[in-house]
Amino acid sequence: MFKHTILAVALLGSFSQTTLAADSKGQILVLLSSESQMQLQDGKTLSTGYYLNEFGVPADAFIQAGYELVLATPKGNAPVVDQKSVTAQYFGGSEAEMQRISQVVAAIPGIDDTLSLKQVIEGGLAQYDAVFIPGGHAPLIDLANNAEVGTILTHFNAEAKPTAAICHGPIALLSAQQNPQQYQQALVQQNPATATNWIYAGYKMTIFSDAEETVFEGSLNGDKLQYYPGKAMQQAGGAMQYSEAWTPNVVVDRELITGQNPFSDKALAQAVLEQLQQQR
Repeated sequence: MFKHTILAVALLGSFSQTTLAADSKGQILVLLSSESQMQLQDGKTLSTGYYLNEFGVPADAFIQAGYELVLATPKGNAPVVDQKSVTAQYFGGSEAEMQRISQVVAAIPGIDDTLSLKQVIEGGLAQYDAVFIPGGHAPLIDLANNAEVGTILTHFNAEAKPTAAICHGPIALLSAQQNPQQYQQALVQQNPATATNWIYAGYKMTIFSDAEETVFEGSLNGDKLQYYPGKAMQQAGGAMQYSEAWTPNVVVDRELITGQNPFSDKALAQAVLEQLQQQR
């Protein structure tokens, strides 16, 4: 119901900031993957989705600060949580905090019926104050090679509006180039890959590091990822900046705010809110 109501109003040309609650500071667009099964090398697959804390902790901070969240996926379906992330280790060891954040996520309007990327674009992007892309490996499947994601990111880049992504979420930035599918295909096939007209070339940024990915890959019982995100971003022209593995790290360059790993969740949320405050 949420999705269809929003779309109907948007098509009438009246979906704007005036539809916000009187006490709302604005809207933040959240881009999530539609997928839950990622291809590995040798044709195997890995169950995945969004990481609970990478989505829920910033979402909670944004909501408490007075922002409304609008959720979107490529297909307009309900995003899936990666069960590997449903553990207290990502919440300071607190089972209670993990449960609280789970409840926050479950209560976000549209969590079970998101807008599609097409609907978001057709409804107009000017109404959003920022865009946020949570991690988990799922963005590698359908956000890193998606022309519609590229359209959305290009808008926020041109308007210098906060563009935030955490852990594997920054891989979606690769969609903002001339042919993201071709670039990803070259990575998967381990051929020379060159990003063309990538709007973030030269930006300082971070993503889940090779050192961290190696540890994760070691848990796959010999299976291998198709490519490492950090190498993909560097090869495209990103000025990569990493901290020691598993320590919080947030890199801010112009409108772009990126977090290295799950433990960067709180710092990333704070950086987004600070940038939003500066723009008010």
